[in-house]
Amino acid sequence: MSLNFLNLRSLSPSSSSFFLSSSSFFLLRSTMENSTSSSLNTQNNLTPKTPSRTNQLIPGFNSYHPSPSRTIYSDRFIPSRSSSNFALFDLPLPPQSSLSEDSNNAYTTLLRSALFGSDCGSVVPPVTPDKSSGLNSRNLQICRPNCNIFRYKTETRQSLQSLSPFGFDDQLPGFSPSPVKTTRKVPRSPFKVLDAPALQDDFYLNLVDWSSHNVLAVGLGSCVYLWHASSSKVVKLCDLGIDDSVSSVGWAQRGTHLAVGTSNGKVQLWDASRCKRVRTMEGHRLRVGALAWSSSMLSSGSRDKSILQRDIRAQEDHVSKLTGHKSEVCGLKWSYDNRELASGGNDNRLFVWNNHSTQPVLKYCEHTAAVKAIAWSPHLHGLLASGGGTADRCIRFWNTTTNTHLSCMDTGSQVCNLVWSKNVNELVSTHGYSQNQIIVWRYPTMSKIATLTGHTYRVLYLAISPDGQTIVTGAGDETLRFWNVFPSPKSKNTESEIGATSLGRTQIR
Repeated sequence: MSLNFLNLRSLSPSSSSFFLSSSSFFLLRSTMENSTSSSLNTQNNLTPKTPSRTNQLIPGFNSYHPSPSRTIYSDRFIPSRSSSNFALFDLPLPPQSSLSEDSNNAYTTLLRSALFGSDCGSVVPPVTPDKSSGLNSRNLQICRPNCNIFRYKTETRQSLQSLSPFGFDDQLPGFSPSPVKTTRKVPRSPFKVLDAPALQDDFYLNLVDWSSHNVLAVGLGSCVYLWHASSSKVVKLCDLGIDDSVSSVGWAQRGTHLAVGTSNGKVQLWDASRCKRVRTMEGHRLRVGALAWSSSMLSSGSRDKSILQRDIRAQEDHVSKLTGHKSEVCGLKWSYDNRELASGGNDNRLFVWNNHSTQPVLKYCEHTAAVKAIAWSPHLHGLLASGGGTADRCIRFWNTTTNTHLSCMDTGSQVCNLVWSKNVNELVSTHGYSQNQIIVWRYPTMSKIATLTGHTYRVLYLAISPDGQTIVTGAGDETLRFWNVFPSPKSKNTESEIGATSLGRTQIR
């Protein structure tokens, strides 16, 4: 049946429109005062009909009839009022309309079905004084079949699409409604667990790193093992012997060479593709607990309070020595543009160095415990995050461009590691005493997206996959746990290479 929703009518100068919607009744009153000059009427050969004025709020429709020989066009939508319930608000009733009853009922049926669903039943015409003789309109009882607009009903919760007068399936071909944005859910359990025997429970060490070639390096005791994420293959890279142990590991940015710091103060450089040691570099007197790469430059931080800059292309073991910390250096990170190096120490200090300085160019002393957790933002130049130990428990944000302290968040427990997501403006922190949790934060609001638990010891080690979706955490409970915490890049819709095919619990050696 073809329905004409646009009903063109001429209105009297005093007219009103009354429309019933799903949430309220809207009353539109428009009063027009029209004085037509006699000269214009004479020129157009029209005999104007003087509109009758009335004090009614809802005047009648039939008080003005134009000449039949003249067609009146209008772009106004004139709603039907034949099914409006005037008695509900004690409004005077209009005179009987001359509109077709069938058209009004058809339009009302479609509108009621769109607003209240198909279970509202057929249309019941409004009760008027003419149809209910003997009843006072003020005390009139309104009866509606199962669709009281103000009724509380839990099953009436519908999507926005169901409230439209038009269906989306077949009435408007080619039209697809915009998808509803849903909140991202982070899985609360790791999708893979690796047993890592002899993984040390030492806050000042850095024993886990993930390469750009999707290979995970783990220092276990005196050995370094490589776990290939794409195939779950485990390779033993080296064994330092009973007189030495691994204190740090760090992949070069290209992902082919691995630096290994030892408890004897040496740094070994290994070609992971051939499982061959390239060179051994000395210079530190005590264990090397932190490593950081910047292109061909390797920085090493030691318990001897110094930082050595090593150019692996040069014959010398180191090209410069950075001094400033008063205790062990336990955190090192180069910025993404390779211009600034951030270092944290057991002296509760956070220092920032440039490529040419041997003294820190920026010093931050707000932390009250050891600063191991350091992370540069990949989204904003100069944005640095740092975390303090048990006595501090805070994550602080700094702008190294303007040398300002931006904000501070008390996490309630020891901050062991920080890493930013490359795909979204979020970061993840791992914690020790006393909750041993992993928290995903949204920056800059620092609202918690997820809190992950599972480790029974301090979560001392953290690394992120090259696609930026997966993190791996290590703890003194001798396990490595893999978590999907970040979304994929917007430009790529591929899943992580270590997906459901690698579910389960296995050993790394």
